[in-house]
Amino acid sequence: MVSGSYSGPTRAAAGVFQENGIPYISAYGVHPDITRAGDYVFSTSFVGEVQGRAGAKLVGENVGAKRVSIISINNDFGQSLVAGFKEAAAQFGIEIVNEYYYGMADRQFGSIVAGIRRDAPDAIYATGYFFTGGPLVSQLRSAGVTATIVGTEGFDSQNFIDIAKQAAEGVIITTSLDRGTENPVMRAFIDDFEKKAGFPADMVAATTHTAVLVAADAITRAGSVDHAAIRDALAATKDLQVSTGVLTFNSLGEIYHEIGAQIVKDGAFTHYATIDDPVLLAPPTE
Repeated sequence: MVSGSYSGPTRAAAGVFQENGIPYISAYGVHPDITRAGDYVFSTSFVGEVQGRAGAKLVGENVGAKRVSIISINNDFGQSLVAGFKEAAAQFGIEIVNEYYYGMADRQFGSIVAGIRRDAPDAIYATGYFFTGGPLVSQLRSAGVTATIVGTEGFDSQNFIDIAKQAAEGVIITTSLDRGTENPVMRAFIDDFEKKAGFPADMVAATTHTAVLVAADAITRAGSVDHAAIRDALAATKDLQVSTGVLTFNSLGEIYHEIGAQIVKDGAFTHYATIDDPVLLAPPTE
């Protein structure tokens, strides 16, 4: 089973698949409790805390911002990202000026925008999805907020740019999809996806494609569709070249993965930086 869904439903289902001994791969759920459901559960993306720590390094070192306001969606995804960002903030000289939270259904952010204007931060660390991030960024820029906005992989969609339009320019995100890659496997996925779909690939497409490749590779190596054999093959996955890079599972079924930063330039995501720090980005092992 490949789960192409958010952390909440993925985490809820993980225990069911574990109980029934069915290999279960989370494509892009970020909550660490997903793989903690048991030894039949694996993840092909980085956990939220890891991405949050990468965000802190990106903000503090690459962007050079020190006074930061946080705006976050109030669910598993947002909470885990913010936890990681706050954990690493001091390490990169970041002062968290204020924190704001909103719900999945929210599209009007007037009170948050007013708070950000009072804060006058150097940068904003924002979590959410393209359908919340687009209106949020648009309303911030319309209100005259010029601080650098650093988002997360939930913004990784052409839909975000289409919604925010000119306001999206200069927004930086952390993600597992590097549009600037020269890796032939990753490049082929990005190019072939756009030819077939008619629109640019995004993080969801890349990580779900990766999860399916991982499943296919494990079935091939197991030489069987026996669940236990496939689980063992998944656990032994090492240095597998996939559409998001090179993948090896640790003892918890998590991966170490460098984290890319993309910036919106001329209406498209382009490479900005790569965060690669084995200590800072170490996934959980238990």
